[in-house]
Amino acid sequence: EAGAIRALLDDGVVVVAAGGGGVPVVQGDDGALRGVAAVVDKDLASALLAADLGAQGLLIVTDVDRVSLSFGTEQERPLEGITVAQAREYLEAGEFGRGSMAPKVEACVRFVQAGGDFGIITSIDLCDAALAGEAGTWITR
Repeated sequence: EAGAIRALLDDGVVVVAAGGGGVPVVQGDDGALRGVAAVVDKDLASALLAADLGAQGLLIVTDVDRVSLSFGTEQERPLEGITVAQAREYLEAGEFGRGSMAPKVEACVRFVQAGGDFGIITSIDLCDAALAGEAGTWITR
């Protein structure tokens, strides 16, 4: 639905898209839709949609102010900014939880690799500050 979303954005509408819910389906050779066992990750779907729309940035809102290395340990270290290459290294090293922060970091990486300027991960309370460059974890080239 990127075309419909683009039209709404062009008309000044704030669009909420790529959220959770719904039944994953595939279209068979006969054109009929059928349900399938799958999970549609909203972070990765948002990154794909943002790239399709040619967005400059992707802001992913979560329950922490910044992404951290060694999360939950005495060595925890919040990250202000990392490159795509650094993010890939941390992902491969298992620094981010598979069901929590890893998909968010992966989504930002994919978005930037697809041509976006930046991805930001932060809490809802810090969205304005993050967009002003003062908060969150920024992932850039």
